[in-house]
Amino acid sequence: MKKWYSLIDKVYRMENLEKAYKAVKANNGAPGVDGVTVEAYGINLQEGLNRLQHQLKTGTYEPDPVLRVEIPKADGSKRPLGIPTVKDRVVQQALLNILQPIFEPDFHPSSYGYRPGRSCHQAVAKAEMFINKYGLCHVVDMDLSKCFDRLDHELILKGVNRKVSDGSILKLVKKFLTAGVMKDGAWEETGLGSPQGGGISPLIANIYLDEFDQEMRRRNIRIVRYADDILLFARTYEEAKQYQQIATSFLEENLKLVVNKEKTHLTNNQKGVPYLGFVIYAKHLSINPKKLKAIKETIREMTPRNHGMNVAEMVRRLNPILRGWANYFRVANCQKHFGKLMGWIRRRLRMKKMKEWKTWKALHKALRRRGYKGTFEKISVTTWRNSASPLISMALPNAWFDELGLINLEKYKVGILHNYRQ
Repeated sequence: MKKWYSLIDKVYRMENLEKAYKAVKANNGAPGVDGVTVEAYGINLQEGLNRLQHQLKTGTYEPDPVLRVEIPKADGSKRPLGIPTVKDRVVQQALLNILQPIFEPDFHPSSYGYRPGRSCHQAVAKAEMFINKYGLCHVVDMDLSKCFDRLDHELILKGVNRKVSDGSILKLVKKFLTAGVMKDGAWEETGLGSPQGGGISPLIANIYLDEFDQEMRRRNIRIVRYADDILLFARTYEEAKQYQQIATSFLEENLKLVVNKEKTHLTNNQKGVPYLGFVIYAKHLSINPKKLKAIKETIREMTPRNHGMNVAEMVRRLNPILRGWANYFRVANCQKHFGKLMGWIRRRLRMKKMKEWKTWKALHKALRRRGYKGTFEKISVTTWRNSASPLISMALPNAWFDELGLINLEKYKVGILHNYRQ
């Protein structure tokens, strides 16, 4: 294995620092503990980069503590994120620019998380291929408890040191790991873990977990890993059980991580293999019901009936959410799900328009504008049941939503997972 000895000068090269700032600016993101925004840092950019270059060159650079924030998760728990200051994000990105090309080529081919040119869709496609094409239909779905918070600092540095022998680089990585966190205005020590949110954290996690990946490879155990979401594949239930014991033992004893025994489970392609928001079956790929429930909850919150916002504005706000969600889940066989969801979204927006009408008179006017003649039933426009009435659909047909520019999920080409098979 090739070792790299002198790298710190490449990290603080001005060209690399400028490239790093551009990447940080493109990601934008919230300010860290010093309150300095990306834009504010950019005002005196050259001065800031010169200072960073000098500090890195002389070994006097000291990162600030990261700002601890907690992001709600779907299951009601919270995911801790650490937001470094902009100057620290620039240094982390500069370090990433140099280290990633060194480690990337030798990572396991079935590792997909936070790697350039790799995606969740490719991870799901590889898993589906192992299960249904290779006949490895018994799967261990591993769950690691607070993986990023438990990464051992000595093992992280040992992992980096396997390829990098530049002491300045190792000191820099250690400084980021031990900078601490600021939570509710108080500093807390970080003797363990790598805070999620920093630019270098995903690479550190991949370097750390690559030891597990390679051990599984040595034992001829097929895996797919996306960050800490790990699947192991086997031909039989007994084999899967054995693989689970091998993997658990290595993760806990060698990498000092904790496998959640309650959430780690064995499954197969008949019961369904949940992975990255999908469920893999023997003959099709479905959307995980939890994800359907979550998007409906989001849409419900964005389309309240009693709100001053009009339907056109609701559509404008909904579209980016629907576009992102559909582009992610369209790889599944989800024509029916997309159709049902679309019908429900239109119904909610019809209900909003009905509430604006207040009485049946406005409904009748809308029908006449659409060219309908004769007398119409005087229905209530304040009840959810009537939002599915034929009269409402005539006054507010699907074409009306097309005119408003609402994204139509039914027009998406779905079931395209094979496009991501490698």
